[in-house]
Amino acid sequence: MEPDARAIAIQDAWKSYDGGASFALKGVTLEVARGEFLALIGASGSGKTTLLKLVNRLIEPTRGDVAVDGKPVAGGDPAALRRRIGYVFQGVGLFPHMNVAENIAVTLRLLRWDKPAIDARVGELLELVRLPRELAARQPSSLSGGQAQRVGVARALAARPAIMLMDEPFGAVDPVTRDVLAQDYRALHEALGLTTVMVTHDVLEAVLLADRIAVMEEGELVESGTTQDLLAHAKRPSVRALMDMPRRQAARVRSLTEQPTDP
Repeated sequence: MEPDARAIAIQDAWKSYDGGASFALKGVTLEVARGEFLALIGASGSGKTTLLKLVNRLIEPTRGDVAVDGKPVAGGDPAALRRRIGYVFQGVGLFPHMNVAENIAVTLRLLRWDKPAIDARVGELLELVRLPRELAARQPSSLSGGQAQRVGVARALAARPAIMLMDEPFGAVDPVTRDVLAQDYRALHEALGLTTVMVTHDVLEAVLLADRIAVMEEGELVESGTTQDLLAHAKRPSVRALMDMPRRQAARVRSLTEQPTDP
């Protein structure tokens, strides 16, 4: 990958939370191209979220290097870095004492936007994530799970970031809402020209949304490739089994629908 095409570059990243007795990340090297949608998949505890948090310095690597847009993130202002990278959490994390508009505008106020500009941007974002503008005055407690997640996406997009980090973003809603939110976000990714890195435990979600998939096991990046390549040519047996899961699920559904019914 050409250096100027990389939005994110992680080089030989290691992370220990206990002084080196054990490692949550073990020598991970990963590059994400501008405009790419990458899904990080793997079992719980495999290092997916730890790797994601290195990008915006929510955690620091024990050793190794991280660069965003060709510039090392170490030594810079982490707050300034985070303001230009959107982050969406599974639990959304809306501030309960703020209404929807205030939640969306958090970063804009930190950036000292004036009120007319903030109000205009909040309205634009509500429309972008398909929420009615009258929701702006509502409290988070009055929202459905899907609405709250859309507000979380709007907040992450507020300062027009080029990079979006998403940690199990749709895991806390029902399956129907989850599918709609996921497809709507993929459309936003395309329309806004975003670079997206999404952590998910749902292989089918990764297959349907991502351009490329990276598989984590016990702190190591064991295999990565385009969605099509991994589906057809995964090398590691555990990765082949993982990538075959959507096919097995589809086969079970077909067998149920093809069973003869009573006359």
